[in-house]
Amino acid sequence: MYEVDLGMAILRVVAGITLALHGINKFRGNLGGVAGWFDSIGMRPGRFNATMAASSETFGGLLLAIGFLTPFAALAVVGTMTVAGWIEHRHHFFILDNGYEYVMIMATIAVTVATVGPGKWSLDGAIGIYDDLNGWLGLLIAGVGGLAAAAGHLALFYRPPQTAAA
Repeated sequence: MYEVDLGMAILRVVAGITLALHGINKFRGNLGGVAGWFDSIGMRPGRFNATMAASSETFGGLLLAIGFLTPFAALAVVGTMTVAGWIEHRHHFFILDNGYEYVMIMATIAVTVATVGPGKWSLDGAIGIYDDLNGWLGLLIAGVGGLAAAAGHLALFYRPPQTAAA
């Protein structure tokens, strides 16, 4: 079974660090600029939503990478990726066309890690909760919880910009 633990460690560390770096980039790059862009695409208030997106990517990614409270880390990832996918990326598949390819892959990885479990080489494994949170419970928390969180977030904060009549 070491192969599964090794494989899950590689998957969650690479995906988690990638997500965390996306969040850190928002903080370091220009959170004010991200906030203005969020306002322009209908995520209001932009500053709050930019901070939430950057925080969810950073901390959800880090928790996923270390395998701590893994289904809840995955819930944050699924929620954030679903919101991004719906608002900005849903009209095309390929990321080069601003499509949903990246957000779909990251959300799928998060749900998979939550369902299979982070592996014994994780913080969840080290503190003995590895078997308590994976399987159907992990899928429910990450997948259903993430989609519910995204739906709630969109209902509260997304106001699509009005397009000018042709």
